[in-house]
Amino acid sequence: MLSAILPPLRACVLSLGILCAATLPNVAQASPTSLVINSSMETDANGDDWPDSWVRPSEGGSWESDDGNRFIRLTLPRPGSFTMLYTEVALPPGTGSIEFTWRQRISQLTPGDNARIVMEFLDAQGETLAPGVRTPFFNRNSDGWENKTARLSVPPNARAFTFTPSLLRIKSGVFDLDDLVITALPAPEPVVTVTPAPAAPPPPQVVRQAAPAAPPPSAPAITPLTLGPDGKSPPMLRVQGNRLVTVHGEHEVWLQGVNVPSLEWSVKGESVLKSITTAIDEWKANVIRLPVKAEHWFGKGVKWNTQKDGGQAYRDLIDQAVALTASKGAYLVLDLHHYRAPRPEHLTFWTEAATRYKNHPAVLFDLLNEPHGTKWDVWRDGGFLEEKKKAGDEDAFLTPEEKLHNKRGYQSPGMQKMLDTVRATGAKNIVVIGGLDYAYDLTGIVSGYALTDRSGHGIMYASHVYPWKKGWQKKFLDAAAKHPILLGEVGGDANKMKFIKAEHQENVETWVPAMLGLIQQHKLNWTGWCFHPKASPRMLADWDYTPTSFWGQPAKDALAGKRFPPPDRLR
Repeated sequence: MLSAILPPLRACVLSLGILCAATLPNVAQASPTSLVINSSMETDANGDDWPDSWVRPSEGGSWESDDGNRFIRLTLPRPGSFTMLYTEVALPPGTGSIEFTWRQRISQLTPGDNARIVMEFLDAQGETLAPGVRTPFFNRNSDGWENKTARLSVPPNARAFTFTPSLLRIKSGVFDLDDLVITALPAPEPVVTVTPAPAAPPPPQVVRQAAPAAPPPSAPAITPLTLGPDGKSPPMLRVQGNRLVTVHGEHEVWLQGVNVPSLEWSVKGESVLKSITTAIDEWKANVIRLPVKAEHWFGKGVKWNTQKDGGQAYRDLIDQAVALTASKGAYLVLDLHHYRAPRPEHLTFWTEAATRYKNHPAVLFDLLNEPHGTKWDVWRDGGFLEEKKKAGDEDAFLTPEEKLHNKRGYQSPGMQKMLDTVRATGAKNIVVIGGLDYAYDLTGIVSGYALTDRSGHGIMYASHVYPWKKGWQKKFLDAAAKHPILLGEVGGDANKMKFIKAEHQENVETWVPAMLGLIQQHKLNWTGWCFHPKASPRMLADWDYTPTSFWGQPAKDALAGKRFPPPDRLR
């Protein structure tokens, strides 16, 4: 990911594919361990109306002139979208600090929105080092050009840094950038002191210590992230009883992680790859649930999500998410984020998606996000679903077009047909199948409506549990005694959901520790909802990945191995 030889200095294209620095030609070696980089924006030798030192962004970027001076301009393409410049530069050995100077001009910001510059250090493997660098935010329009400076101390194991001016998820904004100069400064010489030789130690004393207390029998170990035989992905899984084990060696794996959303409402996503990296590297997740939409997959987005490439860029981004997750030794649950019951077009989606990720060791297939509004026989075997007479919980999250589409009656092929469609491609990947009541209710699984997997690595049933869901034992714990369970969505927010009566919702102060204790007591697989600062229940307070105190921090602690006591009672 990094350049190994300096100079010349080169930066690679980030997998997001938005923009990165190409060769930076104006490099002056100030001393054996210092480097000055002047990223000129004045020359266009190849005549493509873009400065030679930079790669043109796919949208939102322009090369402007102001009284003969050339500079790069970022303009937000659409409300709620994003555009950014991404520069990655390798550090010369012995760098102790980095100094940045640049000129910027900001205009057309809406009150409450901001432009930002994300700066991060990377290690030799290209992973972000923690703790991260505080992101500079600019929440006002500038009065013409302004000079900016920043200076950062370099962590000892840093091998590169990134500089990313950005306009992200705001209503409007224009960010002009010019005359970026980056100086890598050498670390100060160490001070050598002479220390007198220590006095001879006293004779050793024999101290008898009590043996350490054994951990409680119910405390399950967290499965470490390890790569499979190919060195690029984790080992493939299969179902064994009510647990997941590796296909080779039958080592038990306990999946614990987060949902990384946005591809269900945005064809370009919102920090998907960065969120996956942070969730695995910093929060210690070993599984990512990735919600996607069939319409976007086939290039049929609506409003500003309309695509002109038949969904190619959308599918490519999902490919990148799979590759990134697998490269870190973690698993990815591909969630078809639709509701109610399978539709005929969902068979087409799973034929394509299962063929694309067939037998990929890191990928599991979540066939339908949240089934509801039908009976167990239709859920399993298919049948006609009448037009919806009243709004469902999901209507709070759908566009008017999606609400209308979701309301109409249709002939459902059923979950067994969905599973058979996946297996017809030759894919043995574990499938995840949610029950009724928005994937909460698994009572039918233990009363005769379990599916049949004739040729794959098995089924993991999904339950989505929130603070208003009651009857834990009957609704999902009975099924968990016989089948592996994924709590595919779980979490609580400080602000109660508006579409559920407040008196039906337990407060997060008591619910969150009880749920985490239950998960650990029964060793349930889980992916917390939601690794996003605006999709409730929120695990993140901001895009610096600060955990929310009410849900994000306890979940992060659980992922890191903190023990929570079993719940005092079952809800």
